[in-house]
Amino acid sequence: MTSFLQTKRVLALVACMAALPASDALAHSTLDQPTATIGTSYKAVVRIGHGCEKAPTTRVVLTIPEGVVSVRPMPKPGWTLETVRGPYERTYELSHGRKLSEGVKQVIWSGGRLLDEHYDEFVAATSIAPGLSADTLLYFPVVQTCETGEHRWVEVPAAGQRADALKSPAPAVRLVAAAADKAAAPRGYTAGNLVIEAPWTRATPPGARVAGGYLKITNTGREPDRIVGGSLVGAERVEIHEMAMADGVMRMRQLSQGLEIKPGETVELKPGGYHVMFMGLASAIAMGAPLRGTLVFEKAGTVSVEFDVAPIGANASGGHGHH
Repeated sequence: MTSFLQTKRVLALVACMAALPASDALAHSTLDQPTATIGTSYKAVVRIGHGCEKAPTTRVVLTIPEGVVSVRPMPKPGWTLETVRGPYERTYELSHGRKLSEGVKQVIWSGGRLLDEHYDEFVAATSIAPGLSADTLLYFPVVQTCETGEHRWVEVPAAGQRADALKSPAPAVRLVAAAADKAAAPRGYTAGNLVIEAPWTRATPPGARVAGGYLKITNTGREPDRIVGGSLVGAERVEIHEMAMADGVMRMRQLSQGLEIKPGETVELKPGGYHVMFMGLASAIAMGAPLRGTLVFEKAGTVSVEFDVAPIGANASGGHGHH
């Protein structure tokens, strides 16, 4: 019965948000991604669409709900970043036997000045701990302080209460089961201050000796880092490459010093641009199970990842013609 009522409240909230006009949705503090998969990474992107009675926003406080762990907030130029740590209600056991009993409970951005007519996002990379229940909502209360006035987006619906009845609802994310959403959920990993999203490669024709690897990397820290290499089962070595136009010709070159990821920056490795190059393949890459490998970073070290395998030619526009 509890699960049934929770599901009804979730559907009511989703329907309510879908029915809001764009201007009304922007008037509230909301999360960019309304769903999160249990046991995987989640990027909490808080959207601030206006000030307080026209006054500029100068401080944003994000409260992290129980069950959201490994919080790494993204610095913002012109803003001071602070975190408040504390104990969790229970100890969470993560992958590779890691256990967490405390962590970041609040993130505070202050000292900036976001005008009423402007829009901005405040970001924290997180993980949804294993063991949470699907079809429930996690609320991320947000307090928005302005030069004059304040908005407290902290209200949580009581049992049986309609979400649209709240004047200042806290941003919420709906949890989905990992098994039910496995095919759609991108793989996510963390290494130090880096968040690695959706590593993938393409199947190759028989006899191919090289293939490309693609992913996104976000640096949530205060210092630059650099991807310098890696490994892949069945490949002799892994290099970092770039494709770019030179004299009207698309050329590829190895980045011998790797690729820098600056603080607060997201770098996408994709066909036709920066990419990981798998050299000396022992056999063709076939569709099916993901391929195990590693990525090596100058400061964050080595992290184990799995590369999903897409069909030959997937997203091939601008990619290498020879793999």
